[in-house]
Amino acid sequence: SRSVAILAQAKTDQFYKFSHNLSRRVLAMSRAACLSVAVALGLYGASCFVTPMTPRSAPEAGSIAAAQLQQQGAFAEAQSQSSAWSPLAIGAALGLLIAVAGGKPALAADLENGESIFNGNCTSCHAGGNNTIVAEKKLKKEALEKYLTGGYSVASIVTQVTNGKNSMPAFGEKLGPDDIEDVANYVYGQASKW
Repeated sequence: SRSVAILAQAKTDQFYKFSHNLSRRVLAMSRAACLSVAVALGLYGASCFVTPMTPRSAPEAGSIAAAQLQQQGAFAEAQSQSSAWSPLAIGAALGLLIAVAGGKPALAADLENGESIFNGNCTSCHAGGNNTIVAEKKLKKEALEKYLTGGYSVASIVTQVTNGKNSMPAFGEKLGPDDIEDVANYVYGQASKW
């Protein structure tokens, strides 16, 4: 009976890791698709300002109106050639491209990193979502809603981890902001499962 329970738990853990890795891959692909669309739209928008326009030719007719249209077309052509390749427009287009391509995208929290940070720093007091120091202040959703300043939210968990409170030490100087964000998201997600 115990070996069946251990096997079932191993299968559950294996399924959780598989589904977690699958969701990360799907999220990464959707980020890449969004970035591709943003770059394509940026390049298309920039081309509207940068590429020279060819003037429309007037219809070939013998009337005076047609001759006037041809003169206006020649004047417009001269103006478009002198201002179509503006250095300011090229600089703006390149700046937009660099901002879109080089900017750090808003990424979802790295839950695997959060789990490893939790296992390395928090399990001595909070193994399995429990609390070995103050038993009623567990990391379960109900307890976080009741005891955590600011309620059950990632921002409140980030504040608690960064600054500490009562018996809990501050980790703001030991962990970087990204690691704190990852572990807070991990705890937030696990709180309803523990």
